[in-house]
Amino acid sequence: MSEEAFDWVAALSAGGHEQEDATRRLHELLLRAARFEVRRRRTSLDSAVDVDQLAADAAHDALMAVTAKLDTFRGDSRFTTWAYKFALLEASVKVRRRAWREREVALEPDAWTRIPNMEAGPAASAESGELMAALRDAIRDDLTPHQRLVLVSVTLDGVPIDVLAERLDSTRGAVCKTLHDARRSLRMRLAEKGFDIEPTREEAAA
Repeated sequence: MSEEAFDWVAALSAGGHEQEDATRRLHELLLRAARFEVRRRRTSLDSAVDVDQLAADAAHDALMAVTAKLDTFRGDSRFTTWAYKFALLEASVKVRRRAWREREVALEPDAWTRIPNMEAGPAASAESGELMAALRDAIRDDLTPHQRLVLVSVTLDGVPIDVLAERLDSTRGAVCKTLHDARRSLRMRLAEKGFDIEPTREEAAA
């Protein structure tokens, strides 16, 4: 751990005025990062949204997250770089949630039936039609209603994972696990039918 990182960790754990000063400086850093990220994404927000308040809320939550996970910092990067990422994450999540607040999320287990039938398109190749038909069958037969709901909400409707987790009264981790399991099941079933489907980047890294 670098001297800079050690100084931060020590100060934030010291108690008293030293900890208060370090916390204040950290909050200022996180607020700058949150403001940057919120303003970068502001085009997705209604003009009436108070972006400064959104950034302040993100910075506060990031500060809580950093201090709660202080013992997990291993010094692989600068402390400020490590902490900065918390603010960027909190800001991006809050912007997405705020942008989707007024938008309807159709939490319908049978929404997967809206997936286009490629066989119906005159320009579609036979191979594409067969793949789409196999995919629809696999979604219907091999996924649970919850897996279908998550898969379609994220991949077809474009609902951000953290927004979907909030609407389902779940967690981001649980939704990601459901999505991962659904994609893996579909890929395995399609492979059994002779379709070679490459795993997503996230699945390959898992």
